[in-house]
Amino acid sequence: MVLSSWKRRGRRTLVAAALTTTVIAGTAGWASAHEQRPLTGPPPGTASWRADHTLHVTLPDPATVKPAQVAAFFGRLSKAEQHELVARHASVVGNLDGAPIALRYEANARALRAERTRALGVAEDTSRTEAERTSARARAERCAELLAPGRRILAFDPRGRGQVAEVYGDLAAARQVSVIVPGSDIDLDSFDRARDPYGTPAGMARALYRAADARTAEVAWVGYTTPVGLGPDAATGRLAEAGAPRLTRFAQGLTAVGAPAPAVFCHSYGSVVCGLAASRLPASDLVVFASPGMRAESVADLHTRARVWAARDDSDWIAKVPNVELFGLGHGADPTSASFGARRIPAEKAEGHTGYFAPGTDSLRAFTDIATGDTGDARDAGDTGDSS
Repeated sequence: MVLSSWKRRGRRTLVAAALTTTVIAGTAGWASAHEQRPLTGPPPGTASWRADHTLHVTLPDPATVKPAQVAAFFGRLSKAEQHELVARHASVVGNLDGAPIALRYEANARALRAERTRALGVAEDTSRTEAERTSARARAERCAELLAPGRRILAFDPRGRGQVAEVYGDLAAARQVSVIVPGSDIDLDSFDRARDPYGTPAGMARALYRAADARTAEVAWVGYTTPVGLGPDAATGRLAEAGAPRLTRFAQGLTAVGAPAPAVFCHSYGSVVCGLAASRLPASDLVVFASPGMRAESVADLHTRARVWAARDDSDWIAKVPNVELFGLGHGADPTSASFGARRIPAEKAEGHTGYFAPGTDSLRAFTDIATGDTGDARDAGDTGDSS
């Protein structure tokens, strides 16, 4: 009986793997042009930062320094010295995990103004192609939007498709903090789009902030290169492997400046990033929803002290994605399965792949309980599994 059960599982795995391979092969021709090159390494301007000895000290190398060391370094500087570094190296300070929060806001405002000026110059340059000028105008408008009064930009990197992190609430004073990790098709231009707002990290963060009655701080984090559309990038862990260390470092930067360990909400492909980061991620909770898998077969495989939660509504198309990992394709077990061991979150009122943060849904209520620390209510609301 045990052998026959093993054979049945083996056949199911092979069938699922064949289906995955067929889907990817069928889309490979379309997706090849959309294969993304992950943005890795230190922030722009690092070379100039490393060469700067104006303060008569060696500045910490962004490529190797730990966020706690960054926090200690800035703690030894005077306010005047801190602002001097912002004036000379805005793009580094704005993306330097462990730097003071208010200083990063100031630095990124400077970096956004500089990028807007650069983009306007390209837009007015008649020697450029029309496509280049159009793209530059769009980038200038994007920067102007992010510079609007009241917006708190904790990270900004204009390279490639662009990366950004925006804060909702008072991050420096909040007793609970959440970080939203997005899935595919999210970048600098789309992280706060008006269309399908609850499918964007900004829309999710705003919904959570409002549902928590402004008692928490939320961060919409777009700090890794996400897949575009369907295809190999979405079906493999390549981009997630590049993004996981960036997520870990970002969260470590929050705790280094005194913020509490965050609850990390991981949407779709973002749950692959969170799964790969889990063992090193300083998080109180890992919440995955609309997940294709976490590159793990169980909560125990994540090697995390965080509470692990999972949600999927019945209308979400992600349920049709085979939960296997074979030859680099697929992302492993379904986190909502009983055998995975995550705590289940109800999502009966959510609709589709991006409806989990919509007002009035049971999933948003549970997410709010987790974000505010009322995890007993969240757990009682749905089925639960064994969780470490």
